[in-house]
Amino acid sequence: MKFNCNKSDLLDAIVIVQKAIKTNSTVQILDGILIQAEDGKVKLTGYDLETGIEADLESDIVEDGSVVVNSRYFGEVVKMLPDDLTTIEVDDRYNVTIQSGEANTVLKGNSAESYPKIPVIETDSKITVSQKLIKDMVNGTIFAVSKDGTRQYLTGCNLESDGSTLTMVAIDGFRMALRRADVGSDFPVMNFIIPGKALTEAAKIFDGSDENTEVVIYNSANHLLFDVGNVRIISRLLGGPFVNYNAIIQKNPKTVITIDRRKLLDAVNRAALIIMSDERRCPVQVKMKDTSTLLIQASADAGTHKETIAIDTEGETVDIDFNSKYLIDALKAIEDDTIRIEFNGNQGPCIIVPTEGEGYVYLVLPIRR
Repeated sequence: MKFNCNKSDLLDAIVIVQKAIKTNSTVQILDGILIQAEDGKVKLTGYDLETGIEADLESDIVEDGSVVVNSRYFGEVVKMLPDDLTTIEVDDRYNVTIQSGEANTVLKGNSAESYPKIPVIETDSKITVSQKLIKDMVNGTIFAVSKDGTRQYLTGCNLESDGSTLTMVAIDGFRMALRRADVGSDFPVMNFIIPGKALTEAAKIFDGSDENTEVVIYNSANHLLFDVGNVRIISRLLGGPFVNYNAIIQKNPKTVITIDRRKLLDAVNRAALIIMSDERRCPVQVKMKDTSTLLIQASADAGTHKETIAIDTEGETVDIDFNSKYLIDALKAIEDDTIRIEFNGNQGPCIIVPTEGEGYVYLVLPIRR
């Protein structure tokens, strides 16, 4: 195998596919990047048996071939190359020569025959959606994905469409993050549970600046493919069913407050400074002094913090404790200046929703005293 390419293009492709590579994999071949030169193009692949990323590289191919090269060494060598014009050449013993200017590095590679095959997904069933929309949905929910592997279906986000509304939901047992958007009247009906890792890495690749830049989503019974043109992210799907999240959203709250989101976020952040680590032993207390004032306070070995914020209130007063991190994560994911927070007594969850529309729902369970 031999091809010529630009260093910057090669490094970009390496960085992208490295997102799917586990550096401490127990299967040594999975520490590598698969490089293939065939059919007039060069393709780099990273795969950890759950998530695979393929990146096309614009190149001048001299000789077809394939090789697996250690991801970390290959990336570091390419990063330090002196010139942009780079030549990659592989001999019959899988030695990978990287030539740039006067620099010449040889890395030991492996045969591509032993590299696991990424699942092939048929392209008959596809969905086209804005990259920015999916990226925003992932960033607005991914923090609530469960880290507990005993309930696999909660380690991913549920992506669901009823034909007109696209919804993404994550639940970890202590909180829920939901984002939804109108997608027209003839959008395909679907329901997938996508692993958190795949979504996290995909969101880093999606273009979040342009509403018109699209991603094509293909699916099979067990896998999903995000295709953005020169990059493809393949992920296995998690088995369900997912939690019936509509059933845990309270419909008739006893208390509703309207509050400045930034002021609340800053207050909780300041209170969290003295908590340091043990959020359950030292929660943030949210207490209504009256119908127009909310008190945020925390007490720990390091000291105490108290702060009041103006609010508008409907219903009963509340006095309730929360894990500060859960509140902060939800408030940071929202861009609205003003939000609506609903309570159902001092033991029920708080639910954060927009003052207008239905674009998001964030639910946080309280800490019992």
